[in-house]
Amino acid sequence: MRRARQQGVAVVTAMLLTTLAITIVASLFWQQQVQVRSIENQRLQLQKQWILRGALDWARLILREDAKFSTVDGLDEPWAVPLSETKLDQYVENGRADSDASDAALSGSIVDAQSLFNLTNVAPNGVVDAAEVLAFSRLLVSQRIDPGLAQKTADLMKAAAPVPPASVAQPTASSSQLPLTQVDDLLAVAGFTPEFVERLRPFVVVLPRATPVNVNTAPAEVLSARVAGLAAGDAAAVVTARQTASFRDVADFNRRLQASGARAEPSALSVTTNFFLVNGRVRMARAGLDVQALIERNGPRTNVIWVREH
Repeated sequence: MRRARQQGVAVVTAMLLTTLAITIVASLFWQQQVQVRSIENQRLQLQKQWILRGALDWARLILREDAKFSTVDGLDEPWAVPLSETKLDQYVENGRADSDASDAALSGSIVDAQSLFNLTNVAPNGVVDAAEVLAFSRLLVSQRIDPGLAQKTADLMKAAAPVPPASVAQPTASSSQLPLTQVDDLLAVAGFTPEFVERLRPFVVVLPRATPVNVNTAPAEVLSARVAGLAAGDAAAVVTARQTASFRDVADFNRRLQASGARAEPSALSVTTNFFLVNGRVRMARAGLDVQALIERNGPRTNVIWVREH
């Protein structure tokens, strides 16, 4: 009887040890799988970033080449043609042969940043520009948003601007208000809601300095807001007309406005652009990455101002 009891204890102990060993091995396999998946994700992320970096360099090359042959920027130029999703057939991923079809695909576009209303214009260097505030208020009205928010935006940007010291004897305190650096920062202005920001997103941008609006690329909503007295219908007609021939200069733009009775200030408009937004998306295996970059172009030179992943 005692011997049978000892045998039973031995069997139970063996089963417990076996279960414990299986649990430990399963845990080790699970941890190894998690580590492998983490390494794979990191590798995919780095590969996507390198692809997008190459695409960004390609966009800079396109803009530099465009500057060599044209002083007028319009939507009929090569940079304005979007890149539809394209498979990177020569890309090798997961150790596959070059002849295998790749899962990596790239798409993107270049957008004239000066086709949008630049929020920096309402208070450049901390000085409120009444004409720009009025233009922004017209854009707000067109999107069914309280036009009073234009002045509030200018006040916030004025408060956020760095104040140069008047003298050594009278030092000035720096502002505690953070400046607007992207469209989403409009939520810092009392009265703006996420819904309002989404309505404005297709029409506004925040650039490092005040800029004119490019009349060859601006949508009708921005043109109507930028040019006092230009009705929405007339702005839409201007956008349709420029598809046949881009404006050669601001004077040409004003000549075509004669029928509407509106006239734009030449300093607020332009037919050339210095700032471009590059949008890129790379899709690889089970993951994707979206990137937007701001490029400044001065003649043949291009400079990346910022890059944001989202």
